[in-house]
Amino acid sequence: MRITHYGHACLLVEIDGARILFDPGTLSGGFEALTGLDAILITHDHDDHLDREALDALAAANPGAAIVADTGSAAALEHLGVRSVTAGDRLDVAGVSIEVLGGAHAFVYHDIPSSPNAAYLVGDGAFLHGGDSYELPGCPVDVLAVPISGPWVKLGESIGYASAVAPRIAIPMHEAALSSTDQAHEMLAAFTPDSVQVRVLQRGIAAEV
Repeated sequence: MRITHYGHACLLVEIDGARILFDPGTLSGGFEALTGLDAILITHDHDDHLDREALDALAAANPGAAIVADTGSAAALEHLGVRSVTAGDRLDVAGVSIEVLGGAHAFVYHDIPSSPNAAYLVGDGAFLHGGDSYELPGCPVDVLAVPISGPWVKLGESIGYASAVAPRIAIPMHEAALSSTDQAHEMLAAFTPDSVQVRVLQRGIAAEV
C-alpha cells in the first residue's frame, strides 16, 4: 500500500491496484492534477474536507472515478452522480472492499449540533480514515489516519484513539490549524503503545506503508 498526504485530511491510498482519494478540501493542495482515480471519498461537508470547485475539476479529470459522500454532502454533489452512504454500507472500488462506519462528526462545543460524518475502513482493515471522528472500527487496523488539530480535537483524545485502535502505523493528519506540528507528532509517538509506529508523511510524496 502507498499513501500520499496532500495536506490536512486529504490522502491518496493506492492499494491492490486501486487509487482512492479521501477528502480533497480547501486546506489541502497538490491533488488537483491527479488522474486515474478509482474513487473520491468525502467524509463530511466542511470546506476543509470538501472543496466543491476543486472536486468538480477533479471529477472531470477522472470520469471513471466513483464519487462517494456522507448524507450531508451528497445533496450538493448530485450533479457528479454521487453515491450517498451511511454507516453499515459496503463499497467495492476496483476490487477493494470499503466499509462505511460512524455517522456523526465529533462533538465540537456545547449544544452545537453534529453534522453527518462517514468513516471509511478500506480493505478489511488495511486503512482507516475517520474524517472528523474518533470512530473505533471494532476490528484490527493496519494503518490509521489520526487527526491532531482542529476545533473538535484534543490531542489527548487523539492519543487515546490511536492507542485504542493500536494500528501498526499511525499517520498524523488534520494538521492545518497548527503553526508547528512537532509537539503533536512527538506526543503521539511518545504516548501510544510501542507497537504503534508513527509515520509523518511529507506532503505530496508517496510513501510505502
